[in-house]
Amino acid sequence: MDSRLATCGRSACARSTMLRTFGRALAAAVILCGGLPAAGAAEPAMVQLHLAGQQLEGTAVAWSDTRVLLLSRNGFLYDFAPQQAADYRVLSPHFRPYSPSEMRSELHREFGSTFDVSGTGNYLVVHPAGQKDLWAARFENLYRSFVHYFTARGMRPTPPEFPLVAVVFPSRGEFVRYVQQTDGAAPPAGIVGFYSPRSNRVFLYDVTQGNASDAHWHHNASTIIHEATHQMAFNTGIHRRTAVPPRWAGEGLAMLFEAPGVWDPVRHPDVRDRINPERLAAFREYLRGRRPAGSVAQLVQHSDRLFASAPDSAYAEAWALTFYLSETQPAKYLQYLRQTAAREPLKRYAAPDQLREFTDVFGTDFTMLEARFLRFMEGL
Repeated sequence: MDSRLATCGRSACARSTMLRTFGRALAAAVILCGGLPAAGAAEPAMVQLHLAGQQLEGTAVAWSDTRVLLLSRNGFLYDFAPQQAADYRVLSPHFRPYSPSEMRSELHREFGSTFDVSGTGNYLVVHPAGQKDLWAARFENLYRSFVHYFTARGMRPTPPEFPLVAVVFPSRGEFVRYVQQTDGAAPPAGIVGFYSPRSNRVFLYDVTQGNASDAHWHHNASTIIHEATHQMAFNTGIHRRTAVPPRWAGEGLAMLFEAPGVWDPVRHPDVRDRINPERLAAFREYLRGRRPAGSVAQLVQHSDRLFASAPDSAYAEAWALTFYLSETQPAKYLQYLRQTAAREPLKRYAAPDQLREFTDVFGTDFTMLEARFLRFMEGL
């Protein structure tokens, strides 16, 4: 253990050195230095440590003998083995995320003078220097629509703990280079942007090359709304980054918000505007061709596998099921989102666990559910 923890007392340090892993050592350090005794407590301690050549400041949100999840002050989530960390110490009994001004300063240092940082109430948007900010207000409006959607249905999102960051690159080339440097692999062809749960940021490039006026908004709109929805959901308690929801639930919600009647209900108040026409067309194509009976139960239990093996079908089914549940059983749909948001960090949710999460809310009669679901979709 770091000698700097000696201020906790000789006996405290002696007891701490008996622990075998970082997670246990950290827990002991927090307890013995006057912090709170358990992961997930309301006031987690703030620690400092070295990991892979970096000095990090953050809080351990979950740990075991084999894994630690550390949430840093800038919103990054680090997932590592206990033995990979060193030189850790408790900085404060209370975790303090970066303020908007601290986050803005960090973004200026990271991206340099070729980018500006524009801010709104909840968003900081990094964009090419000298270019009029065309993005921050749009992200902020999406955030307001997101909060309104859930609040109007009785589920109040929690305010984000961190400023929400979006990075807009001026070209696909710069976007690809950045992703390669940070993630080690180029993004797939055709992708305009994505949300990174690790960094908690949305990355995209401007396909309009600085002309993203209202007339050009549709070029980027669906991708931006989809990825921003992921970001907003993971930062307002609808989902949790430390215990991610089933893949179909996360993607289904993001696709739900692609429809103008969901993300912009003031200008698109008609119920038909909540239908996502592209996703509906994909689902109808799936129905005409290869959709097997019992697909709802398969999606609920095995969505990770289905998204990997048959992504087009999985996306189509996930949107359709999400739209059906949100339109016909909104209270139960929100209850299900609450259930998945309450998952235990570090726990692997196998197919029986995912089935139980769903049937606890919607019941076990998948035959009836599927019949009603298909009848509803055919009637759109």
